[in-house]
Amino acid sequence: MRRLLYILIFTLAASSVAAQQMPERHLVRKGNRQFKKEHYDRSVDLYTRALTADSTSFEAGYNLSNALFRSERYDKAEQTMMRAAADSTRSDIERAEAFYNLGNTQFMQKKLEQALESYRNSLRLNPSDMEAKYNYAYTKHLLDQQKNDQNSQNQNKNQNQNKDQNKDQNQDQNQNQNKDQNQDQNQNQDQNKDQNQDQNQNQDQNRNGDDRQDQRNPDDNRDGEGGEQPREGSISPQEQEAMLDAIQAQEDKTQEKVKEKQGVIVRGTKNW
Repeated sequence: MRRLLYILIFTLAASSVAAQQMPERHLVRKGNRQFKKEHYDRSVDLYTRALTADSTSFEAGYNLSNALFRSERYDKAEQTMMRAAADSTRSDIERAEAFYNLGNTQFMQKKLEQALESYRNSLRLNPSDMEAKYNYAYTKHLLDQQKNDQNSQNQNKNQNQNKDQNKDQNQDQNQNQNKDQNQDQNQNQDQNKDQNQDQNQNQDQNRNGDDRQDQRNPDDNRDGEGGEQPREGSISPQEQEAMLDAIQAQEDKTQEKVKEKQGVIVRGTKNW
């Protein structure tokens, strides 16, 4: 009984000495217990204290990152896991696990390209990790989908730009056509105006001629007979009216022609 008591005392003393010599290990174990109880904030505190005691502790850094991840503090979890993954003194399996969890923290922040590279590094160190393969494939699928969506958006943008350009071009063409039509209409109006002026001048000349023809010579009354004697070839008022109607009809016809022309599943983090 005494011997058993001595052994127990010696064991406790040895544990106490070990705890004093490596306090970070004791803090890590306490953090692990809190982590299993899902008391992540408490475990974060314990792992942080362990790192303060030994900044090179891979276990403390790795587990701290996992606790931060569970607390949804992904940016800090990423920074902490980067240091763990860069520890070249650890085995390939340990670093593969760190790269895997690093990819998860990056994925949750939608840093898909960085997450893809982390999963790739994990598979380089441990090619048989099926979870890393799944996350790598899924992340790559999302990236490819993003690129396809971006290409579609660019195509739609280019199509809309082309539509706008074509619309502007059509508007310019329509404006030019309307301008040409208006110019043609103005030219026709000017031509009709000139024609009317010429016709009016001819009519005035004919009227003057008629007046001269209607003036009687003194010799014409030698017979003592009065009255006017119209000369051969003069235009009667009825004929003049008919000519004016024909001119107006021709002008109306021209105007009508002008008018016609206008026409992740990211699976849970691995624990240390």
